[in-house]
This record gives sequence, structure tokens and C-alpha cells, in this order.
Amino acid sequence: MMENKYLGSSFDSFLSEENISTEVEARAIKRVIAYQIKDAMDKKQLSKIKMASLMHTSRASLDRLLDPYNNGVTLDTLEKAVGAIGGKLSISISFSNSSKLVSSSNNLSL
Repeated sequence: MMENKYLGSSFDSFLSEENISTEVEARAIKRVIAYQIKDAMDKKQLSKIKMASLMHTSRASLDRLLDPYNNGVTLDTLEKAVGAIGGKLSISISFSNSSKLVSSSNNLSL
């Protein structure tokens, strides 16, 4: 019988061992962003056409932003989308190692 080498390990350990943790995390973050923007659009009853107009962009660009599987989104597009729905974009960077060149949590608001 083949023994499962991942039995008892954490999911994070599995992702790291498979060298896919960064990719998986990026996809998860993009899905959350797409969901949050679509949810805000729904609550404000904004169509895709109206939202694209408020963002001063094309509907195709908005579709890419709302596509949970498309990770190619720029900060400029995010800022336009969040601004169009009345929000503020905030990005946080943290470092997990103990020898930090900068503080462990920096917030950048655009």
C-alpha cells in the first residue's frame, strides 16, 4: 500500500512543498477582489456598462477585473473600480522573516 507523505501535514506545507503556494494565494486574492467588486456593484445596482463608464474604461477591461481566473489586473484598474463604487483601495505588505529591512506591516492607500 502506498503511504501518503502529506498525511498530518498542513495545507500550507503541502502548497509550499509543491511550489505552488504563491500562485494559489494570488488566485484566492483575485477571487476575493472580484467578488467584493461585483457585490458592491450589485448593492449599488450598477450594470457593467455603467461601472465601466464610471471607471473611464471599456467593458472588456471590467470583465477582466471581474473574472476570478484572470490574475492580470493592474493597480490602476483596481483603483478606478474601487473609486467608482465609493471605496478606498488599501494594500498591505507583510514580511514573515525576522530580519526585516522595513517594518512588518506597511499600508499603502491609493
